[in-house]
Amino acid sequence: MNMPAETARAWVDVDLAALVANARTVATRSGARLLPMVKANGYGLGAVAVARALLAVDPWGFGVATVEEGAELRTAGITLPIVVFTPLSPADIPDFLEHGFRPIIGDLAALRAWIATGTGPFHVEIDTGMARSGIRWDDGAAVGDLAAPLAGAAGWEGVFTHFHSADHDAAATDRQAERFNATLAALGRRPPIVHAANSAAALSGGYAYDMVRPGIFLYGGCAGADAPQPVAALRARVVAVRRVAAGDPVSYGATWHAARPATIATLGIGYADGVHRALSSRGSVELHGTARPIVGRVTMDMTMVDAGDAPVAAGDVATLFGASVTLDAQAAAARTISYELLTSLGRRVPRVYRGER
Repeated sequence: MNMPAETARAWVDVDLAALVANARTVATRSGARLLPMVKANGYGLGAVAVARALLAVDPWGFGVATVEEGAELRTAGITLPIVVFTPLSPADIPDFLEHGFRPIIGDLAALRAWIATGTGPFHVEIDTGMARSGIRWDDGAAVGDLAAPLAGAAGWEGVFTHFHSADHDAAATDRQAERFNATLAALGRRPPIVHAANSAAALSGGYAYDMVRPGIFLYGGCAGADAPQPVAALRARVVAVRRVAAGDPVSYGATWHAARPATIATLGIGYADGVHRALSSRGSVELHGTARPIVGRVTMDMTMVDAGDAPVAAGDVATLFGASVTLDAQAAAARTISYELLTSLGRRVPRVYRGER
């Protein structure tokens, strides 16, 4: 059987038109400019391809987590603002200046070090309850210490916070927004760009401020009650087929035994490619239009599926998520979240782009 090399074993189809459609939904619902998050290699789908496609929605800029991620975008010709969402270390300032990155600043020492270099734009982070990074909203002394240097900082472009439960707890999100607003008032000066909303908060329409930071919704993961268009479909070919008798074991450890005679289809994809081992005898795949269970332990390079009595042959294609088995459903089966399934996709799984703009 002749198959293109990139789809001979396993691959992920990435629908860039659906990605753009999801971004338009966020922009319409929020009424604000977008700062799409393209960190972690565009949530596993390819940061450069994703960023180029999202230029169609006229984003303000892009968000990454590291200098290296930002440098990849610059090398690819992305000239829009890039905000690096790891707190600035003064040792990294030369890299930020070289590439024109916007740092996030959450402590006085980093603020002073950045201001000392000139008037480069920066964003200040306020911790309103995430307890991860940033100036604490309830630390009056720290907020007061920040206000004075910010008053004369020509590069102060933005201020932001992170909501910790916008997808399921409106009351907690309201409390964080109130804390954020109070801290902004205490700082005494409002920069040009205020932002707080992730996908779920942006879709709610109540926390948009000047800009929103959509992430998982763009890539086809649910954000609260809102379901996006599917973007990624993880596919693998059947590489072997065998008939087993009732009682026969499948895979390492013999943790699963056939309850009846069955056809076992072996897929050319495993945990080294991003199929979580937690899906062993828990997850399912779509094969010939029907959801079929994963049986036995997922191995490094292969995953076994119970096809029952259905005809199946080497070269047939199974979809692990992105069809009748959705990204979020597979994540739930693995007892994790859609973010982790996407960002776990291995390097040897080609990204095949559809609907490029």
